[in-house]
Amino acid sequence: MTPQKITTAPLPYLLYTPKPAAKLPLILFLHGSGERGDDLDHVGDHGLSEILANLPEAALVVAPQCPANARWTDHLHALETILDAVIAEHPADKSRVYLTGLSLGGQGAWFLAARAPQRFAALVPVCGRSNPGAADRLKNLPTWTFHGADDNIVPLNESTKMVSALEAVGGTVKLTMYPGTGHNSWTRAYSEPELYMWLFAQSQTG
Repeated sequence: MTPQKITTAPLPYLLYTPKPAAKLPLILFLHGSGERGDDLDHVGDHGLSEILANLPEAALVVAPQCPANARWTDHLHALETILDAVIAEHPADKSRVYLTGLSLGGQGAWFLAARAPQRFAALVPVCGRSNPGAADRLKNLPTWTFHGADDNIVPLNESTKMVSALEAVGGTVKLTMYPGTGHNSWTRAYSEPELYMWLFAQSQTG
């Protein structure tokens, strides 16, 4: 699937659009730190190809690019603006908007979801620094997080402490931990068929 390159938004992004359909689920994908900058061709260097290869049904996929030397947490409003534009201009199913990200993007996913939990039907952060103080805001958002047990970039406890915080407030959350895996847990996570069966079953309308 060849993406459109959108460069007129607050952040540039890639947009993957399948053949027209009545209503399509939407995935917002946030890349890691190595893909930051001003070259959209790098947005798909990690994780995105696995997502595109494993989609169980047609979906809109939005993959913005974070500026160099910045974090997604600096651009949460811009991400919401992009979502609004895509939903307004394409046949997106607003009840099936899914948020995921890896590493720096995993952190961005935790924080964007906490800022606007009502926007999303499910959350999939992969090896990202977490936000336990926001657990109460996220307790009604189905969440599946992934992490490598031997991650020495973002330690496993970033995910385990977030899962514990969510469980403490009655959240719906699960953690998949890969023994013997370092920071790159995203290749395995985004290749899990069960992930997509679960993800695409989530809907804000039940």
